[in-house]
Amino acid sequence: MYALLAAVGRDRDIEAFEALFKYYGPRVKAYMARLAGDSHAAEELMQETMMVVWNKAAQFEPSRGNVSTWIFTIARNLRIDTYRRDRRPEFDPNDPAFVPGEVPQADAVFEGMQEAERLRHAMEGLPQEQLELLKLSFFQECSHSAIAEALNIPLGTVKSRIRLAFSRLRAALEERS
Repeated sequence: MYALLAAVGRDRDIEAFEALFKYYGPRVKAYMARLAGDSHAAEELMQETMMVVWNKAAQFEPSRGNVSTWIFTIARNLRIDTYRRDRRPEFDPNDPAFVPGEVPQADAVFEGMQEAERLRHAMEGLPQEQLELLKLSFFQECSHSAIAEALNIPLGTVKSRIRLAFSRLRAALEERS
């Protein structure tokens, strides 16, 4: 068998390949049918295996093993590749992970920036203790009880100062509208 494979690799000898194909084709197909459990898939894998044998015959090294081991290793690797490819999920271009988010309109972005600037300016007008409570509550996401404990003030005082800060912010924002 080595002489046939060498002739295929060296001379691209079609008759030698036909002899290899007649001998190994049915064996590879039976091996694939046993692994795949599907005669159609086994036929396709056998054809692919024999095409690889035709294309890579010159790469065979007899010192690394015999011809049948080499051919069946090719077959096994093709089966593994096919199995992995079949198990890979199909690419869905409509998957939300691949669809870019909506780009906001330029006027909406500009209005948002203007509103943020108005809010910053209104917050600057708050007394320091109210501003500090708003920052702790809404920017650092501390609970009211955690704020009361950290600042060593009663919980009711924290709530009333935050309510008063909202009232002042609302009035400041309404008068700028």
